[in-house]
Amino acid sequence: MAAHLSRVLAVLTAAWLLVPAAVSAQLLPSEPIQLVEGRIVLGGQVAAAASSAQDLGYFNYTDYGHNALRLIRLALSGSIEATERVSVLGEIQSENWDRVRPYALYLRVRPWRDRPVDIQAGRIPPTFGAYARRAYAVSDPLIGYPLAYQYLTSLRSDALPASADDLLRMRGRGWSVRYPVGVASVDAGLPLVTAFRWDTGVQVRVGVRPVEVSVAVTNGTLSNPRVEDDNEGKQVAGRLRWQPSAALVVGLSGARGAYVNDETRESLPPGARQQALTQRAVGLDMEVSQGHWLVRGESIWSAWSMPSVRAPFIDDPLRALALSLEGRYKIRAGLYAAGRIDHLTFSHVTGTVFGGTPTRWDAPVSRWEAGGGYYVRRNVIGKLTYQYNWRESGRVTSKAFLAGQIVYWF
Repeated sequence: MAAHLSRVLAVLTAAWLLVPAAVSAQLLPSEPIQLVEGRIVLGGQVAAAASSAQDLGYFNYTDYGHNALRLIRLALSGSIEATERVSVLGEIQSENWDRVRPYALYLRVRPWRDRPVDIQAGRIPPTFGAYARRAYAVSDPLIGYPLAYQYLTSLRSDALPASADDLLRMRGRGWSVRYPVGVASVDAGLPLVTAFRWDTGVQVRVGVRPVEVSVAVTNGTLSNPRVEDDNEGKQVAGRLRWQPSAALVVGLSGARGAYVNDETRESLPPGARQQALTQRAVGLDMEVSQGHWLVRGESIWSAWSMPSVRAPFIDDPLRALALSLEGRYKIRAGLYAAGRIDHLTFSHVTGTVFGGTPTRWDAPVSRWEAGGGYYVRRNVIGKLTYQYNWRESGRVTSKAFLAGQIVYWF
């Protein structure tokens, strides 16, 4: 533990000294770069996080196979204003020096000058929920992610359990899932909603404060966004945002789409191929600010329909419910304290592996994280947090982490 902690402190100290020094010496930009009289704007972000211990329970692993508490993310974003009503926006990212991935690339069109209507097409911003729309290190007062947007369940889009027993054997093993239907190899499961990838499709946004409505049709689903459609199905998602004042925002979201790919569906028996294999989700979020306080809460309910292959059958859709409550308090200029508590639970299925007793299809998990941040410069933040995770079953049932992060952006 001491060795891991010393490494964390060494990395953070080096970043703490070098990044602000580079910024103050004007070696790095402090504002977005504007070209061609402001018609081209470039921005970027560097976020480096380190933690005191390895995550042997995979509590913080993402659908890219990275640990969210040991993550270096480089991002470069840009926008091109082609005309007064047409813009192109995009972003590329690299995590842990991995290959560069397109995170966003979409066309924004404003058909009418005097009407609040936007049409966006391509790899578009999320329509569903609140956190995915601000899942940047600069916007998050903490280092970890809410369970609903990061924690890997035991479901996959390219492999399916043939029975309730197959499903129950994978409880608490979302980072290493294997099922008999579809792809036979071991792979990671799906979160309820991923904050690490944007979906591809068309989004229409209408309205101004206090009411704004967004609707999108995309190739993937909340848990498995896609660039190319892999099942000849589409997801429809919508969000209603109500902001009666600067201090209160309330959002209501919904989504439905096919999550199983065609290759896996073809592996099913003929009778099961005709069943609708969809993910449905409903979300409610709220943000309240007053004085030095900012409080956010979010709940997400999701259900995945499953095929009937062999006994013991999975008779009902597999449901999950995630709850999150987050608070931030500004202590003084540049210094804040923050905390978040999460819980993720699942519906019951009945198999034989637990003696015929109704059992939650995945292991319920909880997390709390507390810490704070300090603005070294206007565009440089240092964060330090303590996170504790626990769940009902799995190879590792609880784990604590001390983590630090340095974030620079322009």
